[in-house]
Amino acid sequence: MGNNAIFDRRSIRSFTNKAVPKEIIDTIISAGIAAPSAKNRQPWKCIVLENEHKEEFLACMETGIKREEINAMLPHSKNGLTDAKNTLRIMREAPVLIVILNTNGKSPFEPLNADERFIEICDILSIGAFIENMLLQAQELGIGTLWIANTCFAYSELISHLDTEFQLIGAISLGYANENPTARPRKMFDDVVEFKI
Repeated sequence: MGNNAIFDRRSIRSFTNKAVPKEIIDTIISAGIAAPSAKNRQPWKCIVLENEHKEEFLACMETGIKREEINAMLPHSKNGLTDAKNTLRIMREAPVLIVILNTNGKSPFEPLNADERFIEICDILSIGAFIENMLLQAQELGIGTLWIANTCFAYSELISHLDTEFQLIGAISLGYANENPTARPRKMFDDVVEFKI
C-alpha cells in the first residue's frame, strides 16, 4: 500500500447505489485484521450490515437520536445531534455498513478503575489502527468510506438491537463514491511536532 492511499483518502458523504462485492468487503476487513494491537489482544469485531439488516440498525439509531433530543444521556453533546441526523442520512445512502465493536470494552456509562481505563485506551488505539487499515485498503480498491462515531447518540438502543455486551465503537459506511471532495485543512507540521534532539 503506497502513500497515495494515505494522502488521497477522503471522507465520503455521498454514495451511488452500486453494490459492493463480498470479496472486496472481505479484502477490506482482512486489511483491518492485519493491524497491530496492544499485547496482541486484537479487541475488534465487526458486523457487516446490508439491505434490511442495515435499515433495521439505522431505524434503531434514529429512535435513539430522537430519544436523545428528549432524554439526553449525553447532555453536553446535544449540539452534535444535527450532525448525527445528517450522518444517518449518509448511512442510509451507503450500500454497506460495518459496525465496529470492542470485545474487551465496557459500556461508556459504567465506571472504570485506572487499570481498566488504560486497557481501554490501548484497545481503542488498536481498534483505530484496525479501522484505518480498512479505510486505506478501501481507498486502494476504489471504495469510498466514512468513519462514523455518531452511533454514540443511540448507544443503548444499538447495543440492545445488536444483542451484545461488547462496547460499540462506531461504524464505517462503505460504497462507491458519488462525489470527489477536496482535502480538508490540516494543522501545520510545526504545530503538531516538537523535536527535542
